[in-house]
Amino acid sequence: MKKFLSILALIIPLTLVAQDDQNIQLANEYYLNGDYEKAKDLYDELAKSSQNIPNIHNNYLDVLLSLNDYKAAEKYLKVALKSYPSNVYYQIDEGILYTTTDRNDQADKKYKMLITEIKENGFLVRTAAQYFISKQLANYALDTYIAGRQSSRNKQDYALELANTYRVLGKKEEMLNEYLVFASLRPQNLRYVKNILQNLLQSEEDIQYFQNTLLDNIQKNPSDKMYADLLIWAHVQQKDFHGAFIQARAINKRMNENGYRLINIGEIALKNESYADAEEIFTYIVDKLPESQYNLQAQKELILARQEKVKRTFPVDKTAIRQLTHDYHHLMTRVGLNQETIEAYRQKALLHAFYLDEKDSAIQILNEIISIPRVNEKIKSLSKLDLGDIYLLIDQPWESTLLYAQVEKANKSSKIGYEAKFKNARLNYYMGNFELAKSHLDILKTATTKEIANDAIALSLLIQNNTALDTSDFVLKKYADIDLLMFQHKTAQAKRAYQQMLEDYPAHSLVDEIHWQLAQIYLSSGEFDNSILQLEVIQLNYATDLFGDDASFLEGKILEEYLMDKEGAMEVYKNFLSDYPGSIYVSDARKRFRKLRGDSVYQ
Repeated sequence: MKKFLSILALIIPLTLVAQDDQNIQLANEYYLNGDYEKAKDLYDELAKSSQNIPNIHNNYLDVLLSLNDYKAAEKYLKVALKSYPSNVYYQIDEGILYTTTDRNDQADKKYKMLITEIKENGFLVRTAAQYFISKQLANYALDTYIAGRQSSRNKQDYALELANTYRVLGKKEEMLNEYLVFASLRPQNLRYVKNILQNLLQSEEDIQYFQNTLLDNIQKNPSDKMYADLLIWAHVQQKDFHGAFIQARAINKRMNENGYRLINIGEIALKNESYADAEEIFTYIVDKLPESQYNLQAQKELILARQEKVKRTFPVDKTAIRQLTHDYHHLMTRVGLNQETIEAYRQKALLHAFYLDEKDSAIQILNEIISIPRVNEKIKSLSKLDLGDIYLLIDQPWESTLLYAQVEKANKSSKIGYEAKFKNARLNYYMGNFELAKSHLDILKTATTKEIANDAIALSLLIQNNTALDTSDFVLKKYADIDLLMFQHKTAQAKRAYQQMLEDYPAHSLVDEIHWQLAQIYLSSGEFDNSILQLEVIQLNYATDLFGDDASFLEGKILEEYLMDKEGAMEVYKNFLSDYPGSIYVSDARKRFRKLRGDSVYQ
């Protein structure tokens, strides 16, 4: 009998627990379905057992408040707090009930009492503050963190939590200050803070305050690199590379560094096509830091920055191009041909081929690079692609396709392999093999390299849109022939051919493409007014087509950079922002407009 009673004593509680679990599940189903009355009946019974409270609390209290049964809610909370007196959730919920029933003073008193009680316990401070925030009570969360910091007497405690709370409250200055405190705690925090601030620093006022705060901290803590690093980062984020250079130069002197910050900023400026800034930075490293391990790199990048600047200044100055080849030659003479300078040698070949019409010199250099024992495979592949392009310049397409195929085979599923495949597809397009070209291009649409994928999509659409209605492909073949002339830099012939196409096929779907190409030809030859005329034809007749936003934005750039027509450029940019709000050029157009208007440009 005793053994039976012992077993029975164990079975009954287990049975009751299982039954409660089933009832909790059923009550939750009623709750989720919005059947609050049925849910309440079950929760009422379940709440009589204190062990069920943690499992039903949130839903049960929400049911009672939704049914406006405030007396039952207050009674339940007293039971819950009696069973779990240290549970901060239940205490905050009691305050929420006071607020719901217009007892704000009692709620405030409840919250303040709770904050005082838990301020010495870091876990409870964070738990309560996070719950306050989840209940849209961020001010009390702030008070909780501040009380916790004051209790610990450590001005760095809860820095990230405070920063995030100030962010919720919209207190940007306090938020930025706390993020700086958090960043100072350990090196790995700095990257996290940069990622956060990248999205938060949007207005000119925010950025200016942030930079001023950093400058104040630099003056107070001149030996702390973090503030200077953040200030440089802030300048770079706004593409103010000159400002970043000034700060990095000062740190380099003060900390006796080797120029690593400077070379990084120069490379970012170069990548962002800020060639004047890049040239200034690289020149400083070359002239002022001769012992730096980055000096040779700066020498190469300096020539490259000048090269890109010359190539994008129309009309292209061939004397400046010739000087660049001399600069590369002098670099080779001083340093020699090695893994450090081989890319510079390749760039020299491209200048000979595409700008000085010296294909033989270019072919000789590239073959020399390809034949170097143990040459870097990437450089070798790129040189083969260049060589293929040059053979296309001199009308030897079969040599080109063989070289492209070699590179594609040797670099499958890589950026260089995709580029080789695209060049072969483009070659088939030039030759009028549109179906074959499109089959290759459609594969490249999913290439991991965004630039190649975009180029493939553009060329594929060109073929698709201009062969659907013209099954003979005759007009597109003529256009592709002229495209090849453009690639070969035979611009005079290309211009005449484009003009003839406009006369022969004035209503063809290629007309806007032809006007765009003519605009490019006139721009490259320095005929800026004629270029604008072509762009205005596109804007007048094809504003919603592919080149609408491109034409508008390019017109603004020509007026701004070449014709020095400030008012005209501002008007174009203003209209552009209104007409093409979804364009990829919007950010640049807004920045240019504000700069011309005299604003301090940050975004």
